[in-house]
Amino acid sequence: MFHSGNGKRLALLWLLIVSLLVGHNVWLWLGKRISPGTDILALLPASQRDPVLNQAFSHMVDSAQQRVVVLVGGASWPEAVRAADAYQAVIGQHPQLLHTTAEMSDQLQRDWLAAFDQSRLLLLTPEQQASLQSAPPQHWTDAALSGLYGAFSGPKLGAWQDDPFALFSGWVQTRAQETPVRPRDGKLYVEGNGRSYVMVLMTLLQPAFAISTQKSALPVLDAATAAAQQQVPTANIITAGVVLHAAAAGNQAAGEMATIGIGSLAGILLLMWLSFRSLKPIALIATSIAVGCLGALSVCWLLFGQIHLLTLVFGASLIGIAQDYGIYFLCARLGSPPALDSQQLLRRLLPGLALMLLAAIIGYMGLALTPFPGLQQMAVFSGLGLLFAWLTVICWFPLLVRASSFHTTAIADRYSLSLRHWPLFGKNRFSLALLVLFSIGAAAGLSRLQVSDDIRSLQTPQKKLVDDQMQLSKLLDAPTPVQFYLVRGDSAEIVLQREEALKARLLPLVARGVISGYQAVSNWVPSLQAQQANRQLAERTLLADNGPLASVARSIGEDAQWIAGIQQRLRDKTVPLLPEIFLQAPAGEPWRHLWLGKSGQQYASIVALRGVNDYRQLSTLAAVAAPQDGVQWVDKVGDISSVLQHYREYMSWVILGAYAAIWLLLTLRYGRSAWRIVAPPAVATIIVLSLLGLFNLPLQLFHVLACMLILGLGVDYGIFLQEPSQRHRRFAWLTVGLSALSALLSFGLLALSGSPPLHAFGLTMLIGMATIWVIAPCFSTTESTYEQA
Repeated sequence: MFHSGNGKRLALLWLLIVSLLVGHNVWLWLGKRISPGTDILALLPASQRDPVLNQAFSHMVDSAQQRVVVLVGGASWPEAVRAADAYQAVIGQHPQLLHTTAEMSDQLQRDWLAAFDQSRLLLLTPEQQASLQSAPPQHWTDAALSGLYGAFSGPKLGAWQDDPFALFSGWVQTRAQETPVRPRDGKLYVEGNGRSYVMVLMTLLQPAFAISTQKSALPVLDAATAAAQQQVPTANIITAGVVLHAAAAGNQAAGEMATIGIGSLAGILLLMWLSFRSLKPIALIATSIAVGCLGALSVCWLLFGQIHLLTLVFGASLIGIAQDYGIYFLCARLGSPPALDSQQLLRRLLPGLALMLLAAIIGYMGLALTPFPGLQQMAVFSGLGLLFAWLTVICWFPLLVRASSFHTTAIADRYSLSLRHWPLFGKNRFSLALLVLFSIGAAAGLSRLQVSDDIRSLQTPQKKLVDDQMQLSKLLDAPTPVQFYLVRGDSAEIVLQREEALKARLLPLVARGVISGYQAVSNWVPSLQAQQANRQLAERTLLADNGPLASVARSIGEDAQWIAGIQQRLRDKTVPLLPEIFLQAPAGEPWRHLWLGKSGQQYASIVALRGVNDYRQLSTLAAVAAPQDGVQWVDKVGDISSVLQHYREYMSWVILGAYAAIWLLLTLRYGRSAWRIVAPPAVATIIVLSLLGLFNLPLQLFHVLACMLILGLGVDYGIFLQEPSQRHRRFAWLTVGLSALSALLSFGLLALSGSPPLHAFGLTMLIGMATIWVIAPCFSTTESTYEQA
């Protein structure tokens, strides 16, 4: 296969493939077809359970994903209005990007109330129900007369005859208490911390996680903030929205990608220069890396249609791995006789090179086996990158590398000869003493090892964004989107009845301050059963003969005809209110995310909670749902954390299986010496876990995933030192040193990432690969020959 003629044809074929990759990448980048995603949820496992539960969570998240909420505050209401007008003037210049809602016109308020106008007598608060059952008739007579003649009887919603006992007005005021936001001078008003705020609601008209949206929206928001503060220097602007967090994560990832990629490449080039003092080895290594990256990008785009930005950050560390194959070939060329043709050298090296690639891909398969779409993409990207880099070495290096084309430097020679000073692990007292010390240290560390699968530990948003979000949530008393109740039933009526039963059990928790309140569609649309009961209660208590209405008529000198007219007018306000009617009206727009409607054979809705601040009370909230059919407590944070725990445990068993698979693979070539190749990554993994325990760093899924990769990459060093085709083992040691230093550069920089998953992954790889580099020679075969260059 690797005769001279075949080698040239293979090289030309690979040149054609690489040319196509270059053209495809140019087409992708120049055509702006690559738009890396920044959604951190792409790293999370896709739920394989209840589709209705997935729909519920999507409703809660999607309702907020495209929203940007801004509070423009001033020391007084006029100041807040002036600042808000300046803010909106800037936003209004970009109607294609942001749709703004800040005005509360009289017409909008009338439209808002119109949804309930024909159902007034069916809508009662629990307090009104209790008063109708217990208060004396004179109480309602006085209330009606006060509403008719009193100057300070409160706001009137329509004619007195439509609501003589102020039941509907009281119901609307109670509903208004679900949010502290009020209409004022045609704007949305909220007060807190001694300041007045105008609330500006904006909807992004483009996807929040698209980088193009983030690049367009953030400058507009910054310009609007500057305009508001220029108009009112003391104005403070509180902004919250998913797009802000996505942009911050994207900027961080883009900066880290440049740092890790450029830093790794610069470090590798410096190492090559110090080792060979020639541009040719540098160019060869850079070529193999470049082809690996181009191939991985093209094929991943074809497979996934989009590249996540964290994939590019993680893929930047590929530079520290893909160069192993080229370094192995170059160092082997140095250690071989000049008379040995490079094609013949490749035939000798091919078994070791193939084992190296296969072991690395097995390591990446550990990532691909996870249910994380983002990690699957990272695994495919990295595996393909290694494959393309490997093929570049196989196809081009034999033709481009000649024995006389380069030599090592004095630094490289001194390092390669240092192998003679390494102790060898064998059946002796020194080895036994090391084994005892290692066992004691490992036992001490592993006994203190703790685990943490909390999904919140995987995110480190900017402090200002967190502060703004917390301040806005406190001012608006907003519900949490990740803890709620999912209510199901065979009909919409059953769902509403179950909501009402659930709310009755939540009332004691509101009284105790466990939560501040709840949001549900049944707050606005009672069940038909409840509406009918409300009507019967109102008619029996207020409209009966000789009841409060008749007493009011006598007080104001009206006759039976007047009473009949009022009764008929009120009974006309008893058209049943249905969820679909309410949700289509302007009043229902803020609550549409709570109603899932018919999903499959059932109807479903969400009861959201406000004021969930003490996570120690989550078990109390979960217990509320337990006794009731059709009600399920949903804690998405806890749910995802439990899934992380499951896959951490699952991947631990996968690692053990991978060790067995690689050991069996290596025995085919190395026989009983195969354990010497597998031992270094195994020892390194134990040391990593022990250090995590000793330094009180909890074990996470991403530590475990890195341990899988430690195995896949760590066997390379054992193969370098064990491979019999190396005539001089000192050149194999030079290969190990260059590869290890390059990997440490890549993963060392990854450990500096501000993204907790990448930091955990990089830190584990940094410790593990450094350990393997140090101890790999101790497990090599005991028969060694050291020669001077």
